Order: sequence, then C-alpha cells, then structure tokens
Amino acid sequence: MTSAHPPVTSAADSSPAPSGADALPSLIPAPRSLRWSAGGGSFPLDRETVLHAGPGTEGVARWLRATVGAATGLPLDAGRGDNGVVLAIDGDLAPEGYAIVVDPHSGVRVTGGTAAGVFRAAQTFRQLLGPEAFRRAPVRARQEWPLPMVVVEDAPRFGWRGMMLDVARHFTPKDGVLRYLDLLAAHRLNVFHFHLTDDQGWRIEIERYPRLTEVGAWRARSKWGHRESEQWSETPHGGYYTRDDIREIVAYAAERHITVVPEIDIPGHAQAAIAAYPELGNADVVDTSAVEVWDSWGVSPNVLAPTEDVLRFYEGVFEEVLELFPVETSPFVHIGGDECPKDQWRASALAQARIAELGVKDEDGLQSWIISHFDAWLAARGRRSIGWDEILEGGLAPGAAVSSWRGYAGGIAAARAGHDVVMCPEQQVYFDHRQADGPDEPMPIGYVRTLADVYRFEPVPPELAGTAGEARVLGTQANVWAEVMQDQGRVDYQVFPRLAAFAEVAWSALPAPEERDFADFERRMVEHYARLDALGVAYRPRTGPHPWQKRPGVGGRPLDGEPPVV
Repeated sequence: MTSAHPPVTSAADSSPAPSGADALPSLIPAPRSLRWSAGGGSFPLDRETVLHAGPGTEGVARWLRATVGAATGLPLDAGRGDNGVVLAIDGDLAPEGYAIVVDPHSGVRVTGGTAAGVFRAAQTFRQLLGPEAFRRAPVRARQEWPLPMVVVEDAPRFGWRGMMLDVARHFTPKDGVLRYLDLLAAHRLNVFHFHLTDDQGWRIEIERYPRLTEVGAWRARSKWGHRESEQWSETPHGGYYTRDDIREIVAYAAERHITVVPEIDIPGHAQAAIAAYPELGNADVVDTSAVEVWDSWGVSPNVLAPTEDVLRFYEGVFEEVLELFPVETSPFVHIGGDECPKDQWRASALAQARIAELGVKDEDGLQSWIISHFDAWLAARGRRSIGWDEILEGGLAPGAAVSSWRGYAGGIAAARAGHDVVMCPEQQVYFDHRQADGPDEPMPIGYVRTLADVYRFEPVPPELAGTAGEARVLGTQANVWAEVMQDQGRVDYQVFPRLAAFAEVAWSALPAPEERDFADFERRMVEHYARLDALGVAYRPRTGPHPWQKRPGVGGRPLDGEPPVV
C-alpha cells in the first residue's frame, strides 16, 4: 500500500556535521532521515564487539555474522555490552520501518517494526561500513571497522517493491537465482516474481507430469538477438529447478524477508507445455503432436484448449506449486493471462461450443472464464491470484490483482474498479530495454531508459494520485525479460545500475519526478558502484559497455524517441 512520508532528509537538513567530519554516508535507497548523532565521528567495531539478538531477530543476527562477519573478519559473538550491537523489535515502528542509533556510550541499537524491518536495517548497517563490507572475506588486515555516528530513521513508501526474473526464455541456474535474491535484499526490495513457464521453456519440476521438464524444459536452438534477427544460436538450451531446488530458493528468500510470486502462465505462452502434453492444445485446429518447444521470441499462436481436462491438468500443476511455495512466503500466485492470441479458439469448433455453453460473449469472455476459474480455485486455498493486465479483457475476476505492464491504463482501470495493482509499465521499467542510444549497446531493443529515466519513474499516475484508487497501488516492480539475456553477465548489464534507481523510487519518499535530485543520487552512486564491484555485479559503466559487454552485429529492435505514457 502507498503511504505518505515526509521528504527524505538531506545532508543540508540534517544535524550539522562536527568540525572536520566527512559528509554523511551515501546510502541507497535514501532513508527518510539521516543525521549525525551527538558528537559525530565514528564508533569502532572490533573483535570484542558483541551482537545481541532480541526475540524474533535471531535470523538477522545469523545473516549479519554470515555476511558482515565474513567480510570484516569480526566474530560478532553473542553477548551484551557497551561495545555491542543490539537487534530488537519495536512495535511502534512500521512493519518494515527501522531505526539505527550509533551512540558513543551505549553502542549500536538497530530496531525494526518486525523482523523484516530489522533485516532492512541490517542492509543499511552494512552500507554504513563501506564497500569492503560487501565482500566475502577480508581484503586487508584491519583491527577496527569505523561505523559513522549517525541516526537513521526509515520506512518504505510501498509494500510491494519487486523484480520479475524471466527464467523461461533463458534459464538462470539455481545459484544465480539465490544471488539475485541477495541483490534484491541489498537494495531493500521485498518481492521476487519468478516467471517459471513460457513458450520457450518450462522450468519447475511437477511430479505428476514429468514430461513438462523431460520435454518442456529443453529447446533445440534459440533465436540470437531480437525475434526479427536472422541469427540463431544452434546450441541446445534448457534447464529446470527440481522440487528441492524450489524449496531451497523459497527458504533462502524467506530468510531475507522476500515474498516469492511464482508464475505459471495461462492460457497463452503455453507452447512448452503443449509440446510436452499435446492434449493441452487445440488439436481440432492444429496437429499438436508436432508442436515443439519454441525456439524464437514473441507471441506463439499455440494456446491452451478451453476444456475441463485442461483445467484439471493445471489444477494438478497448481496443487504442487502451492505445496512448494507455502502461503507464508507466497500469498500471491501469478497466472499470467497476457498475450493470448484467440485465432485458434476462433477456428476451433470445441472452443466455440464452449463459448455457447458458458454463455459468454466471445473469446475474450472465454479467457476471462479460465482466469476466473483459477482465481476462485486459488482463493479457496487461501491464495490470491495476480495476472497481467490483459485479464481485464472480458471482465476481471473478483479478488484478482493486476500487474499493469502495457502502461498505466490497465492499472488505473483496475484500481478504480477496486482491484489491487502493481505498476510495472513496459515503457518505464522493462529492463530488457536499452540504456543508451548508439551502436555499442548490446542487442538493443525498446526505448532508451537511462538511469535518470528510471530515477524519475513515478508508480502512481496523476489519475490515481489523491484518490481512493491510490490505496489500491500495492507498489511497483521492474521486469527482466530474458530473450536477449543469455547469461548472468547479460542480466547484470541490463539490470544494473538501473535497479538501484528503481529501488529508491520504490522505497524512498521522493518528491515529484521533475523535482527529484538526480545529481545527489549520482553522487551517492559513486560509492554504490564500489559496493556492486565488491558483489561482482557486471553492471553497465556510466561511459558505456566494456568491450566484452558489446555484441557487435547482433540484431535488435531499438525504438526512437520518448516512450508514450499510456
């Protein structure tokens, strides 16, 4: 939910720095308030520093020892003392709100409204120690680690601050997913939208339907570049997550207080499933036994047949999905609903008979019936469905939430109708889109969306601001579609540094886009680039791609001009 917060306190508004003191630390996302504590200076952490975990914060203490402890070489043993760090829950704070007080006499107190708030505070605590705190082991011998004498008070603007990772077009191995969960956590993002199925691959093991991964997880070759490119990679591609892989990913996310939203795409983007089980397709229109996992990009014409057998099949899929993604970590389940061509349904006697039987108007009504079925099915099992904004076509299922991707319009309509919305307009926060103009951008597609453009993205459109519909905006997410991201390095390049700007938009109480201080953000990014270096992130440099990041001669589809606001 959105909430109004006071503007972020800048260095100029903060308590004055003591004589000779450095500037205030460069934190990203910017906190609501950052000021020097009495006396300023720094508080030394050393091998005698103890870490006390109050009730409910034990997991945060484990995380601090595993990360900050490893980077600094400090044991951070359990205990209490003046030379200590205390973790505690303070119910007077917002659930993800937190405070850090560094005091020369009483040590360091880190509090949060919940364990999640304490964990968000731990990310800021790590930033306060400098970029070396983001490494996996000490890089030089240090007896002390100076912690700036500051007071930080903070809380997020939005409750949904997410990133979607497409692992269907190009598979991200399990360790890469865990790495991205760490990167989300470091930027105080709290939702991981896991796009698991598409025309080009099925990535989750379903025990009762083994061919989904035996067949559906693999394709013979891949389009190289944009779908209009004439180039191909003839290397077979594939992969999937076992049930234990999924359990590990979910548990890893839970430790970092990240919600996981699994996506099983229906009724379109289903060619990989149809290749594995031809009876799922419209066999009275096409020879579904000849359908293969798709090797190109775009929108496949092969969609699910609107039969009871198909509904039962996907109920079986979702039963296993709910088992692997428990409600505590995954209250939402994404059911896709986007880009479902209706041509096969128009040509299918079976589909037309189903339209007449149901009494719906047309093929859009047929899609709405399928979406409504799974919305009700999930609701009966304590989950909420969410889908791309095409689920508005033919009537929106009661209780369904909307990922507004084609622009703001779908989200505006859904919010006005009383549905919750996650704003993720492709024109602003699709990170497969290029970051600069010019010939050096690898596999350039879409509009130019620079770091500054992302920093000036506003999730709440004017049509909803100040109205009841604004409360329906759960938050925002950046979407990472992987057609032109074949490996971790390509994903890193497209995502960073823009994810840092997006995280500040989602977390911080920024002014209107035209009033945002991008120069100050760039100043703070200087240190953040060093943090990303320590984490091994292959981000796009400010001056353009490194030679090894370029993909000369690979076709793209750049769009010129400013993206439309729709």
